[in-house]
Amino acid sequence: MDWFGTDEREESKKSTILRVSEVSDIIHDIFDDPRLQDIWVQGEITNYKHHSAGHRYFSLIEISDKISWSLKCKMWRSNATSLTFEPQNGHMVLAFGSIDHYAPYGEYSLIVKEILPAGEGEKHLLVERWRKELAEMGYFSLERKRPLPRFPNRIGVVTSETGAVLQDIINVINRRFPLEIVVSPTAVQGDDAYQQIATAIRRIDGKVDVIIVARGGGSFEDLFPFNHPEVVKAVAACRTPVVSAIGHEVDVTLCDLVADVRAPTPSAAAELCVPDRVSLREIYQSLNAQLRSTILQRLDQTKWDIMDLRDRLRPRRFERKILEQRQETADITERISRAITVRIEHERLRLNQLRAILESYNALALLQRGYCVAEKDGRMIKKVSEVSRDEVINIRFIDGKCIVRVEDIKHERNV
Repeated sequence: MDWFGTDEREESKKSTILRVSEVSDIIHDIFDDPRLQDIWVQGEITNYKHHSAGHRYFSLIEISDKISWSLKCKMWRSNATSLTFEPQNGHMVLAFGSIDHYAPYGEYSLIVKEILPAGEGEKHLLVERWRKELAEMGYFSLERKRPLPRFPNRIGVVTSETGAVLQDIINVINRRFPLEIVVSPTAVQGDDAYQQIATAIRRIDGKVDVIIVARGGGSFEDLFPFNHPEVVKAVAACRTPVVSAIGHEVDVTLCDLVADVRAPTPSAAAELCVPDRVSLREIYQSLNAQLRSTILQRLDQTKWDIMDLRDRLRPRRFERKILEQRQETADITERISRAITVRIEHERLRLNQLRAILESYNALALLQRGYCVAEKDGRMIKKVSEVSRDEVINIRFIDGKCIVRVEDIKHERNV
């Protein structure tokens, strides 16, 4: 039995002998653990090398109580091209990637897709946490999105009252379809900007037909206030449809995700909110021409039908019937003619009304009705805040202009 037992143990040992490749495969499977995939790792950069091919090689280290830990990292050129700064030894960073095992060398390393400075990286992680939490609460659900009004009467704008963004929006609206613009001013960057933005949104909600929340381009830090949950919740609570235009097209904030419509730029937001009066005029002219053509075609067809009936009813025994049908046809023709005349007059009246609406937005038409336009440095003055005491401005009338000096300024309360 002793010999039998020895042989059995020897066979057992042989059955557990693994080749190097098999051990590597087992280790490789272990590194497929989801906890090691798509992770953020914080550490200090050391042994940083920028390879001539564009790849980056370095290690992340952590030192505590005379004990140090090190993690090898690789960043391929395809990902390195998106770096917003040049990493250096000693930089404290956040690296995003997945652990991979290279079997031939028996090495594991972090394959890095993104590197952020530790401070900025923490804000990125904070925004990502906010995004997940707000998404779970349904703030970004497509079912919440509302359509924009086709013909709004008042447009609300939440942005800085001193930036170029506001002027861009005003210019686009005045060019496409002039209407009333209500500004709810706010700071757009800074530590407490998110509170001002949320307040400005709530202040204007319900007082306009659509709200544009806008800001020009900037860094992630500049746009950070528009990621704050307080701004997201203020947009979500709006009774008024909201268009978000924050930064450039490549910038996406949480405000963009919760808004009913996201525009790539502030100017594009203005174009989405108002129709183009030139296109509208062309549409109405086309519809009017189609209506005229249809009516004339039907009238012409009726005429040929009458002539055909007359030719087919020539026998004397149908003379009385012909007279009756002729009278009835004459009555029908008269009624059709009256109906056509009324319809044409109705469409002409409607076209005149549309023309009057368009003319009402014409600055020259306003001058003809007795209004005047204040100008400074060759441009129209729209707000009392654009002039100051003792400043010389032009007042334009229909037949000329005069030069006046401002003696006093009175401000009315803005929204």
